[in-house]
Amino acid sequence: MLKEYQTVREVFGPIVYVEEVPDAAYNETVEIVLPSGEKRKGQVLESSRGLAAVQVFGSTTGFDTKTTKVRFSGETLRLSVSDEMLGRVFDGAGEPIDKGAPLVSKEKLDINGFSINPYARAEPHDFIQTGISTIDALNTLVRGQKLPIFSTAGLPHNELAVQIARQATVRGSGEEFVVVFAAMGITYAEASFFMKDFEKTGALERAVLFLNLANDPSIERLITPRMALTTAEYLAFEKDMQVLVVLTDMTNYCDALREIAAARQEVPGRRGYPGYLYTDLASLYERAGTIKGKKGTVTQLPILTMPEEDITHPIPDLTGYITEGQIVLSRELHRKNIYPNADVLPSLSRLMNLGIGPKRTREDHAGVSSQLYASYAQGRDLRQLVAVVGEEALSEKDKKFLAFANTFEQKFVQQGKYENRAIEESLDLGWELLASIPEDEMKRVKPEHLEKYGRKYRP
Repeated sequence: MLKEYQTVREVFGPIVYVEEVPDAAYNETVEIVLPSGEKRKGQVLESSRGLAAVQVFGSTTGFDTKTTKVRFSGETLRLSVSDEMLGRVFDGAGEPIDKGAPLVSKEKLDINGFSINPYARAEPHDFIQTGISTIDALNTLVRGQKLPIFSTAGLPHNELAVQIARQATVRGSGEEFVVVFAAMGITYAEASFFMKDFEKTGALERAVLFLNLANDPSIERLITPRMALTTAEYLAFEKDMQVLVVLTDMTNYCDALREIAAARQEVPGRRGYPGYLYTDLASLYERAGTIKGKKGTVTQLPILTMPEEDITHPIPDLTGYITEGQIVLSRELHRKNIYPNADVLPSLSRLMNLGIGPKRTREDHAGVSSQLYASYAQGRDLRQLVAVVGEEALSEKDKKFLAFANTFEQKFVQQGKYENRAIEESLDLGWELLASIPEDEMKRVKPEHLEKYGRKYRP
């Protein structure tokens, strides 16, 4: 039952302070009626001693303190969920924007949800094939994992995200992923790109899109990922689907959080972000995983652009603590016109060893991955040495590692935006490239695997 108050004390930016409200609850939804009769939505951010701080979804233009009415619903923000959401496009607040019929569902879920109880979690172990060699072979994604992509402005992280969403499958099960795609603070051009790509490739039929544009209210950016994750949890744990959640761009989300914290006059933390940034990000990331006794899973692929290309910035820094690794995109590779421009050296998947090996990928996977990484790292180090002493000063063995680094980038890292490589193709390509490395340097692969898989590529 709505409780109406006409006791607005002040309007401070996007925050409306309402007095004499004895029982306002945190995150409670409100309806605001302006003097003109126009209605706007809001949410309680704070309540203390009868004073409620309400965040308005939109502009506060036209508000006054005498005649504006605020109606408290007594409920938190809820989302109507149904498997009919597949193939639909919503705005950041969960309203359809695809000209389709309104979603009718009796089931409404609190968008704040809950982190998965650690005791209820099952150990992730199912390999997800993305069709991208640098991920599948070297930084393997496992079902139920949260693996962020660290990018910077101007790099093709959106194209990479769409390619992964389009190609991701669970090997051996024949199951395809349902994709829940949430974009926050994006331009109209980016929103158009996402919608057109999903429609053109047919991926929209098994996807749910939530698009929050840059000119939408900041508070909506905080709601959008929660809308997406609530949808994902429903499809995974109620409808037994395999769900891949792509969240882009988490930097826009964190900036919106900082903006609202400033409007509430909170004491800032690192770089002006609120002190609870870690907790807030954890409340999103920890909603991914596998649950004992449940067939469905939620896998997360958050994307963030590192401000000033600084990996120690609070957003990537805290994200790295909470998640299980990272894929780091390289501007240097992008300048070389290499796509996807994933830099394998700072990239990491902490759950990789749980999802590879016999009966999951292939018995030689771990060794090939380690040998490729070591050989490429040695070649990259030699590039710096060549810049000082010249290539003529290198030994014949060093020249082979230097050449390997260049070939690795051109043939293994580089692939088409619509090229979908099976894991066997990626591993065989790895053996082919390693054929140029002297056999006495192949210390990270087992001799029996070298004989079985690598011998045919050696002269």
